[in-house]
Amino acid sequence: MLSPLPAYGCGVPVYSPNARVVNGEDAIPYSWPWQISLQYEKDGAFHHTCGGTLIAPNWVMTAGHCISTSRQYEVVVGEYDMSSAEGSEQRIPVPTEGIFVHPKWNPTCVACGNDIALLRLSHTAELSDKVKLGCLPPQGDVLSNDYPCYISGWGRLYTNGPLPSKLQQALLPVVDYAHCTKLDWWGPFAIQQSMICAGGDIRSGCNGDSGGPLNCQASDGRWQVHGIASFVSALGCNALKKPTVFTRVSAFSPWIEETIANNS
Repeated sequence: MLSPLPAYGCGVPVYSPNARVVNGEDAIPYSWPWQISLQYEKDGAFHHTCGGTLIAPNWVMTAGHCISTSRQYEVVVGEYDMSSAEGSEQRIPVPTEGIFVHPKWNPTCVACGNDIALLRLSHTAELSDKVKLGCLPPQGDVLSNDYPCYISGWGRLYTNGPLPSKLQQALLPVVDYAHCTKLDWWGPFAIQQSMICAGGDIRSGCNGDSGGPLNCQASDGRWQVHGIASFVSALGCNALKKPTVFTRVSAFSPWIEETIANNS
């Protein structure tokens, strides 16, 4: 069966990310070229609400909890510094009929999982050195404990802190299921097998955004998006032993491929 998702030409940035950053800091411009800003319309202007990943020229992957049926959305690709127009941005509307939230997503039960949505854009994004597709991992792929991944986004710099204008990144090592479900970590009830935990110390999750990618480099050098940022602890985004929790993309490969194939 032919996969509707491109196998080649994804996950290779023209501008290499700085993989030496430990704490969150400004990303190298356009080094996560599949990162998008999901924005909603209010009072005639669009406002950033969540991150997401460009996975096909006209499809974006984000979190289910980012979507409210009453809102109008657009996706901005080629974005780096939100405070200035850099000329690389493309603003693409998301028609209401192009919103596909996972059928089992339940907004009153984030811990139940299925926090994933796909957005079909009104037209395709123009790919360039600053706009590229993210690769998805193979179905069922689970990363080992401590695997180095990077969260990226325009999320807060620290709990209740300001929102940055430039794209941020932070190293978040994977915390495997056995560790993450320990009682003094998240425990067995908040974490499903279809989730991936990462971080859990001073670097955790503030630098990302809901819906944004957890970027992990595969052995062939390509970056794969293994996670969609789902939730952090009520104690704040850098609480010890409370890593950021992501939807595990490889658990939803069949739903992603089916949704795109049936609605393209």
